[in-house]
Amino acid sequence: MTIHAAQDLPRLSVSGDAQTSRVVAEGPWTIFHSEVLEAALADLAMPHTAKVILDLSRLNGLDTAGAWLLHRLQAELEFHGSRVVVTGLEGSYRALLTEVEQHHPPEWVPERHPLSLVRVLEMTGRQVVEICKDAVAVLHIVGSMVTVLSGVFVRPRCLRLKSVANQFDRSCIGAVPIVMLMSFLIGAIISQQGGFYLKQFGADIYVVDLAGVLVLREIGVILTAIMVAGRSGSAFTAELGSMKMREEIDALHVIGLHVTEVLVIPRLLALILALPVLTFLSDLAALFGAGLVSWLYLDIPPRVFIDLMQVAVSTDTLLVGLVKAPFMALIIGLVACVEGMKVSGSAESLGRHTTLSVVKAIFMVIVVDGLFAIFFSSIGI
Repeated sequence: MTIHAAQDLPRLSVSGDAQTSRVVAEGPWTIFHSEVLEAALADLAMPHTAKVILDLSRLNGLDTAGAWLLHRLQAELEFHGSRVVVTGLEGSYRALLTEVEQHHPPEWVPERHPLSLVRVLEMTGRQVVEICKDAVAVLHIVGSMVTVLSGVFVRPRCLRLKSVANQFDRSCIGAVPIVMLMSFLIGAIISQQGGFYLKQFGADIYVVDLAGVLVLREIGVILTAIMVAGRSGSAFTAELGSMKMREEIDALHVIGLHVTEVLVIPRLLALILALPVLTFLSDLAALFGAGLVSWLYLDIPPRVFIDLMQVAVSTDTLLVGLVKAPFMALIIGLVACVEGMKVSGSAESLGRHTTLSVVKAIFMVIVVDGLFAIFFSSIGI
């Protein structure tokens, strides 16, 4: 570290009377003293006289950074309404300051790309490449997960049950109140809207069939999956992304621990166990909301609602919804972990990938639900 004597440090001083002020710049104004210069400019009491003499005769060093700071000082003095006169400037220093004053960076203009066929094809190609990279990353995690789970039969202790239980508590037990509340409201809305239109045809009794089949087969599981994607999926991405930014994942590699075993599998297993439980509770809450609205709005007593529900739905109807849950949980967990591992070293990257995690997970959940609907229809369930 270089230690400068007091006379080697740049200084600013202000003197003068009510009409004219003198601002004296002394010492070396170079990039090596930029921190001192920034502090001096910040502490400078700007004179408010009509004329300011900027005395630069005591400069014993000047580079581009110092010239920019002098130019900024002159601009601030003129901004406060003073006429600035620069004096005492040597030839080489004057040429540098003149060059800085004459340099005006071009005005920023947002880049505009007209939408053309070539650009559309380019954007499509980039998205296809990105999708392929995501697919490879997902397959990599799936392969690592299968390898680790295969080793569980040989070494059961490598399955971190405490981590799985902790993640299950956060993903399932912590999500029960909000999932049941939202499902209750959705069930009530379905019953009210269905009853409103069916009542016009004297078929309001069929609102029980509508609510039962719609909730158990589709709404219960897909609503729960979307909420889990927004709640737990984003949390997984943020956690893994933060660990990636702080190089904790690299530290795990260094000490010989498998990232999939330590971080990914506990989250995936917890989510696969949590989503069917949450789906079942969501179905109960939605049917309770539908039954309550049917009783208050359509005058269908609870006992009649239960009897009609038993006729309208069967065990297969419930299982259709529950069978989808583990697959949706696996997709949400894989997407969340892949996006978390893609985070680079900035907060902007963390926010972007967390958003992408939720969007991609919800999109894939809806696609998988549609595929399951086609499959179950084809086998007659």
